[in-house]
Amino acid sequence: MARFEMLEAGFGTMGATAQADILFELGMMYATGRDCEVDVVSAHKWFNIAAIKGSARAAELRSELTSSMSKQEIARALREAREWMTVH
Repeated sequence: MARFEMLEAGFGTMGATAQADILFELGMMYATGRDCEVDVVSAHKWFNIAAIKGSARAAELRSELTSSMSKQEIARALREAREWMTVH
């Protein structure tokens, strides 16, 4: 499964738009199953983080995705996004 590691030194200093774009692409990867299995929880997580970083499109897709997810899946996605934001 393809995964982007964002632990590189330059990620923290990258512009907010570039960060949002990368995070949006991670959401798309999981939402569409591009190079991995479709994972709606991970897709929601990355769309949520991208939306926080300023991506309006990620906010739209997160909202669309939510309509097909269970409450437990949404809660897990929100928890994982919060954990990621705390660490990064």
